[in-house]
Amino acid sequence: MKKLLLLVAGLVVAAPFFVTAKEDKVGNIVEVAVGNKDFSTLVAAVKAAGLVETLSGEGPFTVLAPTNAAFAKIDKEKLETVLKDKELLTKILTAHVLKGKVLAADVIKADGKEVETLQGSKYKVVVDGKTVTIGGAKVLKTDVPASNGVIHVIDTVLMPNTK
Repeated sequence: MKKLLLLVAGLVVAAPFFVTAKEDKVGNIVEVAVGNKDFSTLVAAVKAAGLVETLSGEGPFTVLAPTNAAFAKIDKEKLETVLKDKELLTKILTAHVLKGKVLAADVIKADGKEVETLQGSKYKVVVDGKTVTIGGAKVLKTDVPASNGVIHVIDTVLMPNTK
């Protein structure tokens, strides 16, 4: 009986350590992007467009996140011009956001179909073996978790329909 009481007392004392060690809280989409050095240009663009609050909101959102290398494919002068044009920048960035939490398994099922972004652009999904492209952008990494959705890393900045 004494051993049982000691065991129970030990579990009660240790319980908070098990609960806190369970899982670190995942940040929202903006926090996850800020924490990844490969998204510094994307984060700067989100700030310049005034979309931090939106992408930190409840969601859920799916963000097709271009890497710094993806932004580097754009002519430097053109990129600087776009970063200064808030309206155009907002259109480009919202063309990288899908409504809802769309996981990799869902994207694969969309092979040959189009996905529509918050901006209204539609991009074709192509699955070729292990390679997935959305609107011609190759998906480099999938299902990066965020508290308000998911991020899929892409190698190209998508250009939206501006109609």
